[in-house]
Parts: sequence; structure tokens; C-alpha cells
Amino acid sequence: MPRSRLLPYILAAVLAAVSIVLAQRRDTGGGQDTPGGTAQARVSRVVDGDTVVAQIGGRTERVRYIGVDTPESVKPNTPVQCYAKAASAENKRLVEGRTVRLEFDRELRDRYGRLLAYVVPSGGGASVNETLLRGGYARTIVFPPNTRNRSRFAAVERTAQARGAGLWSACPTG
Repeated sequence: MPRSRLLPYILAAVLAAVSIVLAQRRDTGGGQDTPGGTAQARVSRVVDGDTVVAQIGGRTERVRYIGVDTPESVKPNTPVQCYAKAASAENKRLVEGRTVRLEFDRELRDRYGRLLAYVVPSGGGASVNETLLRGGYARTIVFPPNTRNRSRFAAVERTAQARGAGLWSACPTG
């Protein structure tokens, strides 16, 4: 068959492939949950101080905040730690029922399958991650390769610690 007769079939196949890819991207939140990307999400439930359940493009995801660690309040076989309830309540006040922007770093998921993100209020401003550090509800924690805000978070933590904010004055070991 001459090439000129094959051209319509080739074009149809390419258009079909492009349509399938675009449909899949729509189904997964616009294809935005990629390293370095962003996604809109609606927080449906706060799990604890540094983890939420969110709706992203029609699917439900557990989202773990990058760069921060709050005292444990729901970890199996672990007693509720000092300031855990306060951290969880603050996280709930900041995000529950709200639309947020998730900003991804280099690695999208942790070993538990949770989506990893910096969580930014829909109105903009500082991330919830940073806000929790500033208020003394969290400590910094670094898991390479997600290190984009490591230096800034460390500086915010030092300031909170120097002020005796939150857990830094409420808990025996800070």
C-alpha cells in the first residue's frame, strides 16, 4: 500500500493515542502530581499533626507533609506523645475541609505509599509545614531527596526553639 494511503491511518492512530493520554491525565488530577509539580486538593480529614486525607482529581490520597515531624498521636503501639494533640488540633484548624495546593519535591511517595507534599493554603502564603514549625508544633526532619526547603525550615525551627514556642517549652525534651 502506498504511503499516501497509510497517512490517514497513522494520523488516526496518533490522535487516538493522544486522546487516551489526555484522558488519563484528567483522571489523575491533571497529571500534576509529578516531581516538582503541584496539584489542587481538598482536605477531607486530618489524621494527625503531619498527615491528612485529601481528595485529588477524584481520588483519595493520604498526604504526608515534607520536612516536618509532629509528635505521635495515632501511631500503633506508641503512646500519645507530648504536644501531639495540640499539633493535630492546629493542623485541623489550618486545613480540614479546605482546598489547598500540594507542592511536590523530588520524591512523590514514602515507603508507606503516602503522597509527600508541601501543603499551601489556597490563598497562598507560607506552607502549613512551615506554619507548624513556626508555632512549635513540629520539628524538622529530612528525607533526601526531598530537601528543597531544608535550610528555611531549619531556620524557622531554630527561631521557634529560641522563643520556646509550643513543644519547645511544653515538653521535657522539646
